[in-house]
Amino acid sequence: MTVTVGIDRLGFYTPQLYLDMTALALARGEDPAKYHVGIGQDKQAVIPPTQDVVTMAANAATQILTPADLADVKMVLFGTESGIDNSKATAVYLAHLLGLAPDTRAVELKQACYGATAGLQLAADYVRARPTAKVLVIGADIARYGLRTAGEVTQGGGAVAMLVTADPQIFALDPVSTYHTADVMDFWRPLDRTEALVDGKYSTNVYLDFFKETWTAYQHQTGRTIADFAAMVFHLPFTKMGRKGLRQVLPEATAAHQQELTAAFEASQLDNRNVGNLYTGSLYLSLLSLLRHGALRAGDRLGCFSYGSGAEGEFYSGTVQPDYRRGFDDAALTAMLTNRRAVSVAEYESIFQQQLPNDGRDVQLPVGTDTAPFYLAGRQHQQRQYRRR
Repeated sequence: MTVTVGIDRLGFYTPQLYLDMTALALARGEDPAKYHVGIGQDKQAVIPPTQDVVTMAANAATQILTPADLADVKMVLFGTESGIDNSKATAVYLAHLLGLAPDTRAVELKQACYGATAGLQLAADYVRARPTAKVLVIGADIARYGLRTAGEVTQGGGAVAMLVTADPQIFALDPVSTYHTADVMDFWRPLDRTEALVDGKYSTNVYLDFFKETWTAYQHQTGRTIADFAAMVFHLPFTKMGRKGLRQVLPEATAAHQQELTAAFEASQLDNRNVGNLYTGSLYLSLLSLLRHGALRAGDRLGCFSYGSGAEGEFYSGTVQPDYRRGFDDAALTAMLTNRRAVSVAEYESIFQQQLPNDGRDVQLPVGTDTAPFYLAGRQHQQRQYRRR
């Protein structure tokens, strides 16, 4: 018997602070249209020192996990390129914060922005073999390129949490996906750096090439064409990137279908353009944005393109389920994004410099203004101190 597997619930967390891109553009002597239109970003999440990928993941996961889920989840797959330790997995910290049972498998996955997709596919295969299993998949990152750099406008951060089960409420995955890997130096972060190095134009070209490669291979393997899709969902380090990807395949559709695909893309990029770059969580925030803002029907097939610099790409698909809106809390997500506080450019620059220093000394962080359920209180004896409010 074939088991239907996919995303049962989706949660998202980003901190309470953001930077307006008009303010950043003016401070950097740029035309705001360069950021809003040329890059496709309106706001950028600002990550206070009291939040890291572990706390953001916990804040996202608690939105979707019931007490019964906490008892049932026996695997945590944590995709990130913003790990906090070169040995110990972020997933282990997370499992402890959530109170998961000791007989839980907890692993961190890294391949730039592709890590969460690797986790999703591994989780799906696991559940297909064990239909009663539940797997928690995380995509959490803090995108850092540095102050006054070319990549500054594409920073951001947050966490997406996905519960993968049989008979999912939101999105049932098709069993076929196509992927492509090549050793490409378009983006990387050496061990001595907290900010990434990137060749922006080259990375965009590689992204588009990998999309064409995997989309073509997918069509050959499945016999499907663009006519079979209600929407294409893209990894969005900045929203203009996905728009370029969609433009590559729009000529394959009829005029009427092109309008539908374009409208779906507009819905899928709304939340991303107000949060910024999540690295490995960007595709899944885009999926969540489409579910929240798009005009979807049960049975609609969505195509998803995942890309991680360095580089790895994957194209996969799935179908929207009848009760998909029950799989996320739309009102709570809207309130979280609406109630954030804008920071000045000077405040953003100060916060950017406040990350934990790499010298290992004890640090007590200013936790009084962080209202999230989980937060980072500081470091003692080379160990991060996590707290639950």
